[in-house]
Amino acid sequence: MYKFPENFLWGAATSAPQSEGHGSKNGKTPTTWDKWYELSPDKFTPNQGPETTSNMYNMYKDDAKLMSDISMNSFRTSISWARLLPDGKTVNEEAVTFYRDYFTELLKNNVKPVINLFHFDMPWWLMEKGGWEARESVDAFAFYAKTAFELFGDQVDTWATFNEPIVHVECGYLYGYHYPAIHDFKKAIQVGYNTIMAHTKAVAAYKELKQEGKIGIILNVSPCYSRGETEGDALAAKQADLLNTKSFLDPVVLGEFPVELKELLAANDLLPETVAGDKELIAENKVDFIGLNYYQPRRVQEPKEKLVGNATDPSDFYIPYIWPERKMNEYRGWEIYPEALYDVAIMMKEDYGNIPWFVSENGMGVAQEERFMDESGQIQDDYRIEFMMDHLKELHRGIEAGSNCFGYHTWTFIDCWSWLNGYTNRYGFYRMELDDNFERTLKKSGIWFKELAETNGFKG
Repeated sequence: MYKFPENFLWGAATSAPQSEGHGSKNGKTPTTWDKWYELSPDKFTPNQGPETTSNMYNMYKDDAKLMSDISMNSFRTSISWARLLPDGKTVNEEAVTFYRDYFTELLKNNVKPVINLFHFDMPWWLMEKGGWEARESVDAFAFYAKTAFELFGDQVDTWATFNEPIVHVECGYLYGYHYPAIHDFKKAIQVGYNTIMAHTKAVAAYKELKQEGKIGIILNVSPCYSRGETEGDALAAKQADLLNTKSFLDPVVLGEFPVELKELLAANDLLPETVAGDKELIAENKVDFIGLNYYQPRRVQEPKEKLVGNATDPSDFYIPYIWPERKMNEYRGWEIYPEALYDVAIMMKEDYGNIPWFVSENGMGVAQEERFMDESGQIQDDYRIEFMMDHLKELHRGIEAGSNCFGYHTWTFIDCWSWLNGYTNRYGFYRMELDDNFERTLKKSGIWFKELAETNGFKG
């Protein structure tokens, strides 16, 4: 029997833009996703944009009950910045009523709300001013965060500033998956730095309010594995770790950027513009906890060609390596490697002062799940159960070794909209039909999760 610590959080995660719907209604103004779908619908799954998603705006009361039905004791979602502050300054009272009712329903069903402030959904009014490239975004976000804390702090005692901030850095400014879909390494670094400062000022605002709660950040972090033990491969892994993991984890937990990262950026003319006092703010406003999203490992090797001049892309420092023994989730093209979750647990214990942390996302997306529907209409997603069990065994091993992990959240509760991929891959404990009724149907994995949560463990 794999037993977990007392009061362990068993839950799931989603985000406002991927679940609420009503993307252009109820006082909300456009985000980059709304505008990008309007401008370039060909980049998205046909007829699956950000307007409707999973309709939780209308169905949150029923959904809170569905969470209780599978014994979830916690749920992470986000607040839509563009809904709460449509122009960045004026509070949308309809949004306040919605979120307060939403959180009330969660609490009535004994589901702890874990609330995140930013999940890739940059308001369009701010994007027109430069988005995260502009220093103005730092104070704009801090004002939004303070507003949310004041409005909902009596209901929410566990906050996160950002979800996976490295994603809007690399997907928006290096790899073309998110708006503005440009390739500029220097801008990407500046966007990352401004995001850190926005996070820092939000933490400072929370601490100034002296509310009885905790604030953290959600990062997608995993150990970096090199192809071999050559000097070149080892350096590639080290630099990949600096750019992708330590760049965010070190300042938010340890209060400073790694010296080696600053040296690497300086050597390639990539240092961001800073403001006097930033260093002190970062040092004074460390997080209370960390959420870690884990799906796949990062495997790298040294580039085939030596860097000449300043780096213009991360591939100047490292390139992907395909491990011959890898097991794959063919639907996402992601390697399945549960053992990395143990390595994450040990990393948090040994390198980050054993700060409290939780698995804030872990899950398996599968396409055409209707293939696995039985005669009663239930999806027999044994593959998802196996995925969770394998990862939980490694997490349990890390906890037994002393890592301070307090929860496990899957992605996700109900099948949700997934950016450019729409509803191609499904992740939920509940299947959602793509029709006008948005019918939710429990999958086999939801039944398994209910027993997991109620017994605080499982038989392996």
